[in-house]
Amino acid sequence: MTESAKALTGQTVRTVDPKVGFYVHQREFAVTVPADDSVSILGSDDATTCHLAVLRHTGNGVTCVAHFDELNIMMAVSSMVNAVKGFSAGCTDGCLELHLIGGFCDDRRMSKKISLQILEAFGKQQEDVHLKTFCVTELNDVVKNGIHWPIIYGIGVDVKTGEIFNASFPDRGPDEVLRSVRTSEGRLMEKIYDSESRQVQIEPFCWYPYRHVEELLAQSDEVLLQCLSTSPLVEPPHFISHIKKMLMFLRDHPCPSVFFPEGKPRVYKRNSEGLWDRVYS
Repeated sequence: MTESAKALTGQTVRTVDPKVGFYVHQREFAVTVPADDSVSILGSDDATTCHLAVLRHTGNGVTCVAHFDELNIMMAVSSMVNAVKGFSAGCTDGCLELHLIGGFCDDRRMSKKISLQILEAFGKQQEDVHLKTFCVTELNDVVKNGIHWPIIYGIGVDVKTGEIFNASFPDRGPDEVLRSVRTSEGRLMEKIYDSESRQVQIEPFCWYPYRHVEELLAQSDEVLLQCLSTSPLVEPPHFISHIKKMLMFLRDHPCPSVFFPEGKPRVYKRNSEGLWDRVYS
């Protein structure tokens, strides 16, 4: 496993084509099959203390990607395993393989805590899960000018071949900001992509007006980093701009029902040009 970690951290970052990739946000997971003609690459990035998990069935190639933080890890792991099992009923060949990437040697030791909790959660599953890649915390850490940094922030998985690579995602849609707001509201891990229908489905959720949005928006970037990041020294360059987009969204859209009329989810399907179109029912 140490060798697989070294191989992964030695890779250069590959940018995923938005027309074939699908981005999994924090506290989301997505599962699909090799025959999926809508998504070829599953993945996520911007993981500092967060961890990215890939669970793949070697018999039928079903692949699941999840973006973990410190909340509700046991429940999230169970959801992930059950999702892969749901596609693997009757498959007698192969096994479940786990690839775990993320975290670094942060001062608060949050990364190590998440690593151990994820391992414990998978160890408590009824199914045998074989750990194949363990590129976390110390194995994903580099020191620059006396500061510890993650080596890998993101990964992609080729759902047809199972190849895992160091990745960045220029596109994080559909509904990038709305899905990020869902995370900020403390929601549980949620399945975001249905490979049977080839659709992205964002279930209705509520948020409440932030009383101090304008005050936060008036703060310096440094203050926002210190207040809103678990690892302020090593966040990617776009972290602050993304936070400001979320704050402006909450300021400008105080009513969630506008986005979920009649309490229905927001559904998207990829068109022939590789773009996500809203599906109305």
